[in-house]
Formats: sequence, C-alpha cells, structure tokens
Amino acid sequence: MNDSYWTFWDGSKVDRPEAQDYLDLFGQYKKDFGPVYTEPEDDRYRLLFDQICRLLVQPSNFNLSMPQEFRATAQRYLAGEASTVAHVRDPEIRHFMLSDLYDYVHLRQKMGGPAW
Repeated sequence: MNDSYWTFWDGSKVDRPEAQDYLDLFGQYKKDFGPVYTEPEDDRYRLLFDQICRLLVQPSNFNLSMPQEFRATAQRYLAGEASTVAHVRDPEIRHFMLSDLYDYVHLRQKMGGPAW
C-alpha cells in the first residue's frame, strides 16, 4: 500500500478520503446501512469493514474531523492489536461500527458544518 493513497478492490484510488469516498464505498452495497448491525455475518461486510478501516487510517482533514474512536479502532485493528482484533471478531461489533460510521458520514455530508 502506498502511503499517499489507498486502492479499492475495483482499482479506484483514494487520496485523502472525504465523506463522498465513504459514501461511494457504502453505495456499492446498494442499501441503507442504518440497520446493518442486525444482519447476519457475510463476507461482503467483512470486506467492507476492512476497506473502511483502511480509509480511516489515511491522512485527510475529513478523517481528522471524525470521532477519534473510529480512527483509533481502525488503527489498532490494522496493526493487529490482539484485544481489538478479538473485539471486532464479533460480527455484531463490526456491523454496529459500520452502521454508526455510515450514519455519521451521511449526516456530515447532508448537513455540512463542523465536526461533532
């Protein structure tokens, strides 16, 4: 992985992720992600979680404006920190994080304004 951008499975590159990059990634699943935490485990959601974590650790003003918990979890997960990996091994935890992140990014995109 090049430190200046991240490449998605479809070959598209993201340099300095912004809200629309997250929404585009979620949009590939063609659904509302609010209730995704209630859905059963699925390889697609494991892949999405991994892709989202990789976006979250990229340097960007948007990422820095997000709640620190999203970025810290992604950093610890990708670094292989045992307690975080064990925690997000639970599909409900991963799905809940995806749902929360989707809601946050979607609201920021629609409402604009400063970070919360």
